[in-house]
Amino acid sequence: MKKSERLNDMLIYLNDKKSFHLKSIMERYSISKSTALRDIQSLEEIGMPIYSRPGRNGYYGILPNRLLSPIVFTIDEVYALYFSMQTLTAYQSTPFHLSIEKLKQKFEACISEERIKALRKMELIFNLGSYQSKNECNCLKDILQMAVEESVCSIRYRKGDSEKQYDVQFFRVASAYGQWYATAYHFETERPKVFRCDRIQSVQRCEKYAPKPISEFLVPSKELFRDKDAVDFEVGVSIQGADLFHKEHYPSMKLHRENRKYYVRGFYNQGEENFIANYFNRYGETIFSIQPAALKNLMLEQWNTVKDHLNSIS
Repeated sequence: MKKSERLNDMLIYLNDKKSFHLKSIMERYSISKSTALRDIQSLEEIGMPIYSRPGRNGYYGILPNRLLSPIVFTIDEVYALYFSMQTLTAYQSTPFHLSIEKLKQKFEACISEERIKALRKMELIFNLGSYQSKNECNCLKDILQMAVEESVCSIRYRKGDSEKQYDVQFFRVASAYGQWYATAYHFETERPKVFRCDRIQSVQRCEKYAPKPISEFLVPSKELFRDKDAVDFEVGVSIQGADLFHKEHYPSMKLHRENRKYYVRGFYNQGEENFIANYFNRYGETIFSIQPAALKNLMLEQWNTVKDHLNSIS
């Protein structure tokens, strides 16, 4: 184990301890007494508040009420963290109420000028593709907190010109294509429901229903979202279609490869037919088979509607 890795592990190992003995460090890391002493000195130099109690029963103590101890990163880990942080810039809102620019400044204050120049150059070259979001989600932090606490809440949800109230328990928050989405159990319908977070106007605790353990919701999408009268589908696509699937797909579908051919298989519930047909129409000529026939007919109807519209304009 490299010294930087060993020091990092020591920080984690000692972070919740009030005291420790030199021997425990020597045994845990299979190092000599002199190496252990040098490592403890290195921990002190990077800010860990260690003091020694000499004597026959001597030990090392760690001062209470300290901030989180610093963590030692390799330069590759620094680059990985920096560019992971950059992906948040695509979102107008995050659950953390932070300024990405201020976070960058703090991050860069911990590394050398040479490394900062290297990061700047990498930013010009290395681009993590993302969808830019312009929608602000004022309740995102509350949604995440309610989900973590496994609390039931009442939300006001805006869709178009109307607003509706739902009593729900959030259990998943995810981002897709520049938008934040929250999945929740809707107590009235006893079904999961997906909400776009920027349309949630308020989140209030609700005592009307008993909360459920989050483990109940951590099941495959087929079990969680599928209705009894759901319809199975299979759409055969070329390798170009497989690329389209990887760019955008939904929990109710999976991509399968058989005999060098690709098939998108899944299900849709009653009322979702138009959504699924519209989704597969984006695949265009990459499709070579469609089942059931009702899905194919609906896709043709949508194409004809577009064709009629285009013919009607000058």
